[in-house]
Amino acid sequence: MNPPTVAPAVPAVEGRTWPTADCSRVPYWVYVDPALYGAELERIFEGASWSYVALEAEIPAAGDYKLSKIGERPVIVARGDDGRVHVMTNRCAHRGTQVCREPFGNAANFTCPYHQWCYKLDGSLIAVPFRKGVNGQGGMPAEFDRSENGLEQLAVTTRNGVVFASYGHAMPSFEDYLGPSMLRWFDRVFDGRELRVLGYQRQRVPANWKLMFENIKDPYHASLLHVFLVSFGLFRADQPSQVQMDETGRHSVLTSQRGAQQANAATAEMSSFRSDLVLADPRLLDPVREFPGAETVVMQTLWPNLIVQQQSNTLAMRQLVPGGPESFDLVWTFFGYADDDEEMQRRRLRQANLMGPSGYVSIDDSEVMLLAQQGLRASPDASAVVEMGGVDTDDTEHMVTEAAVRAFYGYYREVMGL
Repeated sequence: MNPPTVAPAVPAVEGRTWPTADCSRVPYWVYVDPALYGAELERIFEGASWSYVALEAEIPAAGDYKLSKIGERPVIVARGDDGRVHVMTNRCAHRGTQVCREPFGNAANFTCPYHQWCYKLDGSLIAVPFRKGVNGQGGMPAEFDRSENGLEQLAVTTRNGVVFASYGHAMPSFEDYLGPSMLRWFDRVFDGRELRVLGYQRQRVPANWKLMFENIKDPYHASLLHVFLVSFGLFRADQPSQVQMDETGRHSVLTSQRGAQQANAATAEMSSFRSDLVLADPRLLDPVREFPGAETVVMQTLWPNLIVQQQSNTLAMRQLVPGGPESFDLVWTFFGYADDDEEMQRRRLRQANLMGPSGYVSIDDSEVMLLAQQGLRASPDASAVVEMGGVDTDDTEHMVTEAAVRAFYGYYREVMGL
């Protein structure tokens, strides 16, 4: 797939220029500018992107629904009576009131609490109280057409139990959107087996949403920040690893193979390495091989709002929900497969303690993103140095690189006209 045509410049940042022709520098104003953030919502989240909204396992039966978000827009993901999945903006066509309030449920229809306009599970309008007035008085105009006043419906695509939606209605297929290399990694986890949701976690991080995407595209920090990963050999620079991007640069994947808890020449530069750490319950790190290939960790970022996590046997969707230029919610949906036995389900749940807001690993990321936001906020005209591994955006077979971060901003600049 060819990258998009460069969009017109964002008016709010006209006069500002990217500090380098390549993406080896990233200006700090992209993390704090309110007008730029508003343009991101319009061009990225409400533009020509497939955004993750749900797992089909969350809405298995007709009438089942889940509330989700794309950017800041609340949406309803519902399974219709015909079995199809529908995604619609959670906003009454009449006066803008949210028509659905419960995060999950089963309904025959959606009725606005304000004036009781009623919608089918696919968002079409089926009833307007007093449409013809009362006693010959009032009512809607004769030319009012219910078919033109339903909930705003989004384009929807599903693949192997995962639901994506888009405000763009001239979207490529999901397969073309990912491209062959990213689709292979996606299908490695979502291979057609029925999924089972195991639980949820949610956290609000006081930092720009792009810092989260950068974090997962940045294997360089893993061997330096995360005591747990480094010490127990879960994801470390001295282990076989690779970084891959799709041809646009918007999607990427980091992979690694687990090593041992032992010191070597590489760990000498890792102040986080602890050879004396011992687990009170060794079952926390008792993974079994279940996927093709030798990789024990695969972290995939899909533009614009999804991280697919496979760390040992714990699986999760991490959904990014921006909430202003300096805040985002990270919604974790932990899952397994419907044919998992009880032992595997318990293993997945134990290993989930690595992740989430207070996870042995992920808690570090939340803290450093807060510190990063505090540091860059004070100097919006300064720039980040993104030169680890060079200035190119090529795939690598090591993790001492920031190539995926540079590739991400290459695509971001095109979409944002920067």
